[in-house]
Amino acid sequence: MSELKTNKISTNDQNNVAIDNALGLKSYTTTQRNALTSVAGDMIYNTTDSKVQVYNGSAWENTGASSFNIDYLVIAGGGSGGTGGGTGGAGGGAGGYLNSYASENSGGATSSADTFSAFAGQTYKVAVGGGGASVSGSTTQGNLGTNSNFDFIVSFGGGGGGKTFVQGTGGGSGGGAGAQNAAGLGGIGLPIQGFKGGDCTSAGSPYPTGGGGGAGAVGANGSGASGNGGVGLASSITGSSVTRGGGGGGALYNAGTAGSGGTGGGGNGGTNASSAGVAATVNTGGGGGGAHSGAASGAGGSGIVILRYATADATITVGAGLTSSSATDGSDTVVSFTAGTGTVSFA
Repeated sequence: MSELKTNKISTNDQNNVAIDNALGLKSYTTTQRNALTSVAGDMIYNTTDSKVQVYNGSAWENTGASSFNIDYLVIAGGGSGGTGGGTGGAGGGAGGYLNSYASENSGGATSSADTFSAFAGQTYKVAVGGGGASVSGSTTQGNLGTNSNFDFIVSFGGGGGGKTFVQGTGGGSGGGAGAQNAAGLGGIGLPIQGFKGGDCTSAGSPYPTGGGGGAGAVGANGSGASGNGGVGLASSITGSSVTRGGGGGGALYNAGTAGSGGTGGGGNGGTNASSAGVAATVNTGGGGGGAHSGAASGAGGSGIVILRYATADATITVGAGLTSSSATDGSDTVVSFTAGTGTVSFA
């Protein structure tokens, strides 16, 4: 038999019900709740799920907005390498790297980013950044990559590689320093996204250049030989470990060793004899390789956005303008966006 207990009942001069203290619903575990004989409209507090729930006549439903967690990997486009006039251009920096999955690191040797809390019925923007375009000419700074984002989570494009006598551009990871007659600096990387580009610490011949910064390490300095791109980071958010976000290698003017692209999609730098830089791998956010003496530099690699969530929590709808694929890994759904800009929603 139900029982109502109260300390005091009094009249209210307005057309509502006023309760002096907090209203305490009867609490049940899920097992206890399922053993009840319920009718439509019954309401409880479920201590197993920490939710207020109401019986609709056939099943128990949570009240209020329904939220669930999404893990993500958001990588911006990498910067392109630079090209030098009579010398060499530096490697481009990797795109910014933000990762919330399984305590894996984000760029810049930081800890994992915070998990995203999503709501059914809400619409969220997704954009996949492009890599910085290749450059050529007597001496040209590399181009920055384009930002990628999932809602308010934004990874910034990688910095362009430096040209002759010019330091690298800052970005998610920084571009390397161009060939110098004196010491030159690599571009800075952003905190929690990537590392700086390599400096040029060797003046004059053979005119080495710095490697582009990677998500996992600083680009190597140009000193005698040109610098390698900084290495990227590995993530298993798709179910398999994949390394992305390597910096581009620096080009070298005179005989010697050009820089190699960093593990994770970075492009190699050009050798002497007007050699072009190598483009970074698409969908890695890698930096492009620097070019020798006016040849075309390597383009930056495009970015990627990957979302992972419990399959039981939601169903995704992908809007126009986005290129995506979906797979399952255990009890989770993994959606990878490889190009475009658009919106997604969940039900």
